[in-house]
Amino acid sequence: MKEPSRVRVAGPLQPFARGFGEHLMRQGYARSSAVAQVQLMAHLSRWMAAEGVPAAGLTPARLEQFVGTRRAAGYRHFVSPSSLTRLVDYLVGCGVLLAPQPSSPGTPAEALVERFHSYLVSERGLAAITVRGYVRFARLLLSELSRDEKLALGELTAAEVTRFVLSESRRRSAGSAKNLVAALRSLLAFLFVEGLTASPLGGAVPSVAPWQGARLPKALQEGTAARLLSSCDRRTTTGRRDFAILVLLVRLGLRAGEVAALELDDVDWRAGEVMIRGKETATSGCRCRSTWAKLWLATCAAVVLVRRAAGCCCG
Repeated sequence: MKEPSRVRVAGPLQPFARGFGEHLMRQGYARSSAVAQVQLMAHLSRWMAAEGVPAAGLTPARLEQFVGTRRAAGYRHFVSPSSLTRLVDYLVGCGVLLAPQPSSPGTPAEALVERFHSYLVSERGLAAITVRGYVRFARLLLSELSRDEKLALGELTAAEVTRFVLSESRRRSAGSAKNLVAALRSLLAFLFVEGLTASPLGGAVPSVAPWQGARLPKALQEGTAARLLSSCDRRTTTGRRDFAILVLLVRLGLRAGEVAALELDDVDWRAGEVMIRGKETATSGCRCRSTWAKLWLATCAAVVLVRRAAGCCCG
């Protein structure tokens, strides 16, 4: 797995890259998460160099401009200023940036957000990173309920909550939508406990579908399989092995692991069967009834023989 120190950072933030990666690892971040944060730092640093922004000039407005650039470029992760919180906190600790000065809430919505923040910390005992996410989502809903600097909480209905969730979820990934739902349920529970809503509206927040089948592979376009098969150089041992394997994958729909597990004893010429080894130790007979049966059996045998000749195991 790639190390944070291996991520190349160029531009104004380059002097702080190694220290930032080591800081994240000391904080207990998973290596993959630390790498992702340093990669985000690298992107920000390149953008700063292109825009002529020095390290000390990284203002909130500049951060908003940067994440806007990421959104416009089609990025779906790390597209809000809060995703840069860890980096900003580190740069503040290094003395590169000034610590943001706390400001008194200027609107009823901000005052309510501050109370919600205190509730999450003191009553719920949530982690700081979770609190930041919940507060960010709370601001989204409360900003929609602001009317002439007044909060119209009396207008908040179950239908309005559902509409807001559906509208926001359309432009978010499944993971982000789940975080939104969790934050809103917590906010709505808080509003009811505080007596700001007449009824608990948490039940109006719809669940996010897992979309377990959303990433199923699409079928190959016509001619793709033929081009793939023709790309194998059957004048070589490796090419013949690859061709035989691909024929089984394409024609019989076998999994790669099932092809890799084939042995000569699995081919029964008399019965016209090939024994396919499935998951774990289970086996199942695959009966070839078509006029192509001998071709399939010969192909199965060819896979085993050519694989042995090539001196490798595919899987």
